[in-house]
Amino acid sequence: MKIMVTGGAGFIGSAVVRYLIGETDHEVLNIDALTYAGNLESIPCSDDPRYQFKQIDICDAVTLDAAFAEFQPDAVMHLAAESHVDRSIDGPAEFMQTNIMGTYNMLEVARRYWSSLGPDAKAVFRFHHISTDEVYGDLGPQGLFTETTPYEPSSPYSASKASSDHLVRAWLRTFGLPTIVTNCSNNYGPYHFPEKLIPLMILNALAGKALPVYGDGSQIRDWLYVEDHARALVKVVTEGQVGATYNIGGHNERKNIDVVKTICSILEELAPENPNSKKTGNEGGFESLITYVADRPGHDVRYAIDASKIERELGWVPAETFESGIRKTVQWYLNNESWWQRVLDGSYQGQRLGLAS
Repeated sequence: MKIMVTGGAGFIGSAVVRYLIGETDHEVLNIDALTYAGNLESIPCSDDPRYQFKQIDICDAVTLDAAFAEFQPDAVMHLAAESHVDRSIDGPAEFMQTNIMGTYNMLEVARRYWSSLGPDAKAVFRFHHISTDEVYGDLGPQGLFTETTPYEPSSPYSASKASSDHLVRAWLRTFGLPTIVTNCSNNYGPYHFPEKLIPLMILNALAGKALPVYGDGSQIRDWLYVEDHARALVKVVTEGQVGATYNIGGHNERKNIDVVKTICSILEELAPENPNSKKTGNEGGFESLITYVADRPGHDVRYAIDASKIERELGWVPAETFESGIRKTVQWYLNNESWWQRVLDGSYQGQRLGLAS
């Protein structure tokens, strides 16, 4: 199968590419604009003959048309997006352009390509749109998000992703384009850009910087190891039902403050020589770096996914618990300083975003 992956140099996209090349026999064309969070160093398998890369902005229809015509994909996995809530608060316009207009553009280019195919190829083709559980809004203290939960996005980011989800379903209903949508919980794992909570906490702790916890840290997220997510996404694009939505979650609800304290505890064990560890005589250890800061505007309190549909219909379950996945993640950052040092040498150096000032 020939699969086009948009955003394949990003965090989740690169995990999908690594899985496709490392664990399957599919061919991959990675389409990525290489904006600030796109990193080709996250794809160590890039010399494989089944892998191709093209630097293309998904808003560039002419270049996309040419890429479709040349590669002749059997499926599109559309992950390209602006994805950080805090950045969407500081600058919503890029999120509207990439997540809404970019998705519209991808749908139109895919529709033109799909319409040109013969009957057999047309029947095989899939457009898989990868989205977030944040489209559902604030869950409240009880219950789980299901595939039929009404949309109630809270941030510019989640509103832009909700809009793109609606576009994808409309292109199925109106034009017959064979689409599938997935909505996932919070991802974490290797190669994660350090503006997000888990990598930021790991790297700040190692550097002896403050560990900023929004509000009182009681916000709850369902954590999904990114390599588990990649397996799920490939299962959906190859086996999922056209028109279906699948929620993908890790069954790992944790308060943000507990996530941060878990990271500190693992670092005490795995990096005891660090000057910020208790074992070097630093009273309080890594946890002494925790600093409570003003909460994010419009911060949702709780997300949690009911992933029973994808388990029931496609047989997917996460392989990692939060305990096993977070340990693997911390160890990866300890072992791959050269990767994250080059990231921090760029435009992002751990500063607070999303103050809406």
